Amino acid sequence: MEQSGVLERGDGVGLAWARLEGRGPTVVFLPGFNSDMAGVKATGLRDACAAAGRAMLRLDYSGHGVSGGAFADGSIGRWMEDALLVIDRLTEGKLLLVGSSMGGWIALLIALRRRERIVGIVGIAAAPDFTECLMWAGMSEAQREEVMTKGFRTIPSQYGDPYVITRGLIEDGRRHLLLGAPIEITCPVRLLQGQRDDDVPWRQSLELAECLRSEDVEVVLVKDGDHRLSRESDIALLRRSVGALLGEDGF
Repeated sequence: MEQSGVLERGDGVGLAWARLEGRGPTVVFLPGFNSDMAGVKATGLRDACAAAGRAMLRLDYSGHGVSGGAFADGSIGRWMEDALLVIDRLTEGKLLLVGSSMGGWIALLIALRRRERIVGIVGIAAAPDFTECLMWAGMSEAQREEVMTKGFRTIPSQYGDPYVITRGLIEDGRRHLLLGAPIEITCPVRLLQGQRDDDVPWRQSLELAECLRSEDVEVVLVKDGDHRLSRESDIALLRRSVGALLGEDGF
């Protein structure tokens, strides 16, 4: 049975989590920007882990889902630290990280900081550096000026309510950029990417694969797949990819 709770960060912000006990390595699901642990990818993996008796951890970063804190106060570094706190407090032993969109970037950052624990990474439309190469690069000069002088700008989202891009998010993102240089990750990595993704260009997965030091990297392109990769066929692909890294047939 899955347990759930809230882990206090120490500054009045509680971080929501849900955990399955079971055999390791523990599968850790890291959600995307303005997303949460209740989506179909996370719950689909939870169901697979439960059926196989595998340990799994889901979590919401601060300002996301049912965790405390304000979304606008967050940044890549802050959300990485949120995830690390929950992982370090609630898991032991080896980990297999699964990151969706921004969660793929956070998975890479965590793997660089917990190298000895990570047995594999699965990225779903992984979006390292998106604050710079997608958000900032996609702004006009006037929009950039608004972010830098006003401190934020609000933009619409095709997935729900509008969200805020802050100066802090952009500036902190620059402290965590990975692409364009070797990424010292040597564990197996699987990158699942839709070629009809309007948010993360599919060629970025090829660039990421080239930057990774690991020789065990596979990129799976889903020709008719969008950014979410949340159809039944996409979830089945995700389950197979995670199961293969776990050595679990029929996962």
